[in-house]
Amino acid sequence: QVQLVESGGGLVQPGGSLRLACSASRIIFGINDMGWYRQAPGKQRELVATITTGGSTNYADSVKGRFTISRDNAKKVYLQMNSLKPEDTAAYYCNIRTIWNGDYWGQGTQVTVSS
Repeated sequence: QVQLVESGGGLVQPGGSLRLACSASRIIFGINDMGWYRQAPGKQRELVATITTGGSTNYADSVKGRFTISRDNAKKVYLQMNSLKPEDTAAYYCNIRTIWNGDYWGQGTQVTVSS
């Protein structure tokens, strides 16, 4: 069973930066894409950013120009978040989508942007 573990969340002031990291417990084969989603209280989970095995990226309009997704192998994916705003406050979840085994999800890491 694959486990995804996120790290890097925390409390940051508006305008600050955080870097989230997600590490899988083992190499995953047949990956479609890796990504980050977030869920704020009382709201549905939403896509933040994804990156394919070929390196193509996709971002939510609300984070374009501020967030950058990257990966370094089939086990780790990162989200660099700059110019954070209070509306970025949410639990952030790592996701790995595979061809044969569906989606894997992490347990989430909390990001709070507040002065």
